[in-house]
Amino acid sequence: MSDRDRDEEGRARSARPRDGLGRPLPYDAVGAPRQPEGVRRSPEETLTEAQRLLDAGMPFHAHEVLEDAWKSGPEHERELWRGLAQLAVGVTHAARANTTGAAALLRRGADTIGPYAGNPPHGIDITGLRTWAQTLAGSLHTGHEPPPAASIAPRLRG
Repeated sequence: MSDRDRDEEGRARSARPRDGLGRPLPYDAVGAPRQPEGVRRSPEETLTEAQRLLDAGMPFHAHEVLEDAWKSGPEHERELWRGLAQLAVGVTHAARANTTGAAALLRRGADTIGPYAGNPPHGIDITGLRTWAQTLAGSLHTGHEPPPAASIAPRLRG
């Protein structure tokens, strides 16, 4: 029998609180409020909530909101939401000083959303996000103080 934390369906879920960058804290610590999983939101609600979290310096939590859209959205938009979630995780890694992981995810996210540039859905600034991601990925340097997440957060819509 495993002593891992489990949800109601028996899936492994860490009950440890997390900080604003998603790092686990001791069980008795007060962490950032967690985003509920599996919430179905409209694209407008998803973008508004993800932007709020990015602006608050909580890109890990923004990624969870975008991941819900990726997993529950229409098939033709799944790669869009997956790419946006990758960008949020890239910001998370940059703020955690994982420059290699950050650069890889920022570039992967930029590539993933690229096919939507010709007809950007929901007012998302695909071209601006791709430029932002490539620029940030190229500016990250090992050994430097990591930037605060809110200071490098993108604008999802133009």
